[in-house]
Amino acid sequence: MKIKSAKLALCSTVLASAMALISAPAQADITVGVILSLTGPASGLGIPTKNGFALWPDTIGGEKVKMIILDDASDPTQASKNARRLISEDKVDVLIGSTATPAAIAISDVAAESQTVQLATSPVELAEGKGGWTFRLPQSNAVMATGVVRHMKAAGVKSFAFLGYSDAYGEGWFKEVTRIAKEAGISLTVSERFSRADTSVTAQALKVVSSNPDAILVVASGSGAAMPHKAVMERGFKGKVYQTHSAASRDLIRLGGKDVEGAFVIAGLAVMPEALPDSHASKKVAVDFVEKYEKQFGPGSRNQFAAHGYDAQIILNKVVPEALKKGKPGSAEFRTALKNTLENAGKITITQGVIRYTAADHFGLGDDARMMLTIQNGNWKPVAP
Repeated sequence: MKIKSAKLALCSTVLASAMALISAPAQADITVGVILSLTGPASGLGIPTKNGFALWPDTIGGEKVKMIILDDASDPTQASKNARRLISEDKVDVLIGSTATPAAIAISDVAAESQTVQLATSPVELAEGKGGWTFRLPQSNAVMATGVVRHMKAAGVKSFAFLGYSDAYGEGWFKEVTRIAKEAGISLTVSERFSRADTSVTAQALKVVSSNPDAILVVASGSGAAMPHKAVMERGFKGKVYQTHSAASRDLIRLGGKDVEGAFVIAGLAVMPEALPDSHASKKVAVDFVEKYEKQFGPGSRNQFAAHGYDAQIILNKVVPEALKKGKPGSAEFRTALKNTLENAGKITITQGVIRYTAADHFGLGDDARMMLTIQNGNWKPVAP
């Protein structure tokens, strides 16, 4: 009788466990849709960003992650198509991308329309009222332009010429740097533009150099930043040349060679985190990222764009647990909770600085999120503040 009772008790326990599993709500994976420029002119940014996702954990906030990565081919139209597919077919909870600013703008329209959070991996500037669902991972152009102008001022630069992309990234930088330079008493001699697909900027370089500026600011990205830099040096420019944070990659050094020696590059912290003081909140996080990344992708492979891909999981790990209290992955409630939590999460330490999103600020990074680098003997060297 005791054996029979024990068997009945065991059967009851197994049945109860089975019923609990049947009645328990199914756990939905968090689905992340990633859109990057893996081919085309901006692929030098998109490929390392994709590499940054290789360092993600299997879970975010205790939930499994399903990641879908699509190539926008550096084309805004394709980026928009990808975003719509990810929303309608894959029911993603969050969009990440793109590395090219024009493509990121295209994604932002879909993010707003579908009310899905976008973590942009480029410093996209959006018209007032249009960026409610877009949060940026990189530093704003204003933050980085301030660093460039402060260095110019300290170096005695009185005038500069602008040589940059004829797209949203170039326009965003032009707007901010001319405003900040004017306030600092530094004048603009000339502004020349070129497209990402151009293979020569000879005419623009001649006009820039002939305007006789103290410095030239090149606004381009990845491997595309080397060509205009070489062009002005080959035409005999002897002043200072500055590059933006989208040029902070080994491609600039590799392709620019001796012509980029001595250039100044405003960069994110993940390019040279060892140079940060121990007191900086991001030093440990950034050094840890660099060690993991270079162990997998090789010595010297570190770069700002991979760091953006890596930082996305740090931010999501912070906000997903709170959002899960308001809704399940795959639901509108969860997506809305992600947005609201991002705007109220407070300080989040990432590789690039301490980010703090608010309802009024979807960039969130400040002056502690940049460093000035120079190129010396084919390598990065930090410049004293």
